[in-house]
Amino acid sequence: MSAEKLITDHINIWTSAVQAKSASGRGSSKKRELYGIKKLRELILELAVRGKLVPQDPSDEPASVLLERIAAEKAQLLKTKSIKQPKLATVTTESLSESALPAGWTKCLLGELLPQFQNGASSRGDKDGKLTTVLRLADIDNWKVSLKDTRELEIAQSSVDRYSIEKGDTLIIRVNGSADIVGRFIVCKESLDAIYCDHFIRMRFPIECFDPAFLSILGSSGMVRNVIGDLFVSTAGQKTINQGHLASIEILLPPLNEQHRIVAKVDELMALCNQLEQQTEASLDAHQVLVETLLATLTNSQDATELMANWARISEHFGTLFTTEQSIDQLKQTILQLAVMGKLVPQDPNDEPAAKLLERIAEEKAQLVKEKKIKKQKALPPITEDEKPFELPSGWEWARIFDVSLFSEYGSSEKTVTELPDGVPVLKMGDIQAGKVILGEHQVVSSQIEDLPNLYLKLGDVLYNRTNSAELVGKTGMFEGEDDVYTFASYLIRIRCSFNNLMPEYLNLSMNTPLFRKTQIEPHIKQQCGQANVNGTLMKSMLVSVPPVREQARLMAKTKELLSFCDQLKQRLRDSQQTQLQLTDAIVEQVL
Repeated sequence: MSAEKLITDHINIWTSAVQAKSASGRGSSKKRELYGIKKLRELILELAVRGKLVPQDPSDEPASVLLERIAAEKAQLLKTKSIKQPKLATVTTESLSESALPAGWTKCLLGELLPQFQNGASSRGDKDGKLTTVLRLADIDNWKVSLKDTRELEIAQSSVDRYSIEKGDTLIIRVNGSADIVGRFIVCKESLDAIYCDHFIRMRFPIECFDPAFLSILGSSGMVRNVIGDLFVSTAGQKTINQGHLASIEILLPPLNEQHRIVAKVDELMALCNQLEQQTEASLDAHQVLVETLLATLTNSQDATELMANWARISEHFGTLFTTEQSIDQLKQTILQLAVMGKLVPQDPNDEPAAKLLERIAEEKAQLVKEKKIKKQKALPPITEDEKPFELPSGWEWARIFDVSLFSEYGSSEKTVTELPDGVPVLKMGDIQAGKVILGEHQVVSSQIEDLPNLYLKLGDVLYNRTNSAELVGKTGMFEGEDDVYTFASYLIRIRCSFNNLMPEYLNLSMNTPLFRKTQIEPHIKQQCGQANVNGTLMKSMLVSVPPVREQARLMAKTKELLSFCDQLKQRLRDSQQTQLQLTDAIVEQVL
């Protein structure tokens, strides 16, 4: 099967195998990885270095003849003591199969091709030298040398001559903390007015053995990367590779003419991969914009009739709209927003209006002040029409968090430790995730500190994160653990609700909606020393919509039902994506 046919016959698998990134790559804001296209690129490289990408030409000079010339040259150089016998690493790796050799190819160690290795210059420079550009790892961009932001050091002329970079030289990354980076080949397509530092080993061939572009393909292929992985030496968190390791790498060497044809074919196929990647990214981005636009029609609906019409339009195409994790997450956010707008369940005219429950909360707070359980606080100003983010249904009210809660307070600033005999676990900002408070392994404080027992958490306490990065400040979660067991740190604020009047689940839901963040948190974010802050005073003034007590219960039941459906939908999607990834791997294995 030709490489082109391999791509076109399985194009749906290459383009549909997508997975979430474990971490965003440097310089990329994408949270997804086009796994199928990534594997296709790797497959192209692997076919290239195994002689399966282009047909062999019997008129090409066999690589074995080139190897004989190199051996003769090596013998002469050794005889005249112009070179030393290269040292090979003692580490052994799995040998490539002789049966894998295409016609005209030969198997050899990289050291047999007479490479001249040279470790790089000291990063400290020399005394009384001339200013010279010194390449560092920071000057490597996408496995190519970049001269955009280089550093100059004083370098002696002898060092400039010794560590020069000529056209065709290959710089190999000698040391790094990442296994994916160490051992990478950077082929220099032109001579550079620069030298290289000791993070690199330079490899130079006195006899033409490689098309430089083919050498780059070879260095990026799984064949070489896997061998290099077996040769790593790890010290103090750093992985290193030395000249002996490089010399002992076993490769399949094609005729020079075939190398040129392979390079041309790889360039052609990688351009095709670029097109597939661009089209797939554009399709996924357009799909997300469509989902966001259609879901926005729900929250923008003026009445129940318009809402049902808009939902009918979405539900008709549900199976094609919600096919990515991002689109399902957007659906979940829309469900939360509809809930606090009073559009998720019908109103019951027999429900007691929310104004009554606000009166009861005020009475309960006054009683707590009278009993000296909380301090009396100055009332906040009335809510103006301009402050209200949207119109509410009949029976609902706008209220400030100050007015819907019994009290709020900052957590403990006591220093935490790993373990104490009477240790009380302390919840911190990282324990609030996706609207939930995560209980697990926590640092502790002594149960005898002054802040306790007042700052013990109770079931239903809502925790608000007042200080974090700009993206995370204001995140909120509800505590669902055991009463009087946990406390919380000073970067968090505890909000205590009147259970009989406002469900803490509903307050937590409200504070996690997209519009709450846009209208109540983002306008107040203040950044200082790399951290963003939206303090407790501001938080108390934030607005939430308040439904009647009975409607709160109906809303939470419906919200949990719909969010559970979204979670099931996401799990089915993940199962399907896993199947796509497995199909991609199966095709690659079958071809190789």
